[in-house]
Amino acid sequence: MYWENYYLPETVEDVLKHLKDSNGNARIMAGGTDLMMMVRKGIVKTEGIIDIGNIKELKYIREEGKSIKIGALTTHSQLAESALLKKKAKVLALAAGSVGSPQIRNLGTIGGNIVNAHSAADTAVALTALNAQARIKGSKHEEEKPLSELYTGVGKSFVDPTKEIITEFVFETPGENEATAFMRHAKRKALALPILNLGVWLKTNSSKNIIEDVRIALGPMDYKPLRALETENILKGQPLTEKTVKTAQETIIKEIKPRDSFQGSASYKTEMAKVFLARAIAEAVSDLGGKIDG
Repeated sequence: MYWENYYLPETVEDVLKHLKDSNGNARIMAGGTDLMMMVRKGIVKTEGIIDIGNIKELKYIREEGKSIKIGALTTHSQLAESALLKKKAKVLALAAGSVGSPQIRNLGTIGGNIVNAHSAADTAVALTALNAQARIKGSKHEEEKPLSELYTGVGKSFVDPTKEIITEFVFETPGENEATAFMRHAKRKALALPILNLGVWLKTNSSKNIIEDVRIALGPMDYKPLRALETENILKGQPLTEKTVKTAQETIIKEIKPRDSFQGSASYKTEMAKVFLARAIAEAVSDLGGKIDG
């Protein structure tokens, strides 16, 4: 037996009560696709499991006002199939559709994926590009934090699953002249972590020929998804031309610092970042009905 107690609460308040009563000796399980493996290997030890899979109030994708809100128990399959995300936040739908196998996408949740704190997590890269905020609730507190602040080290999350729970993610709905794109490269489609993934959100002027604003997120480059801030600054206010894209490519290869790994060399990842950046910008602009001039 890996744990002594198993709880199946129906509400967030029930979860918080179990966490408080367990005094740090029980932890939350969402889809369990990563946690169960870590428990069985002895990487994570706990006396109790609080299975939050039955909490219906944390399963939703909806637009409210100028924001899109996603419950933390929304599965990757639901994200990938969402008509709202496909239309207004394609980067997240595509990222979720890239996660693992169909079985993992059906079980794995966006909240669990973020709490596991993998810098290469596809949904984490997409949410970073969307400048998403996470809402966190404990027995005595509730707060909202940018996604980037949820990572405290390699595989370490700001959110303590023995004391608190992520309830939802929120980001501004991309507007009329805004579009997103997602790129991913792995050795094989199913189950493999990406060698490189990249998410882009950009905003153009009404004529679709100038980049007014842009966000670029990449993984795995650091202990958390990397915002390519220097490259973003190079692109802001610039005309949508091949020269602009080339300058951005030259900047991003200086900004990122990939490492050699069994998945690929640093030089290979650098070249892929260049290619993905150009492709993502072109795709986002094309979705807006614009094009990159020569």
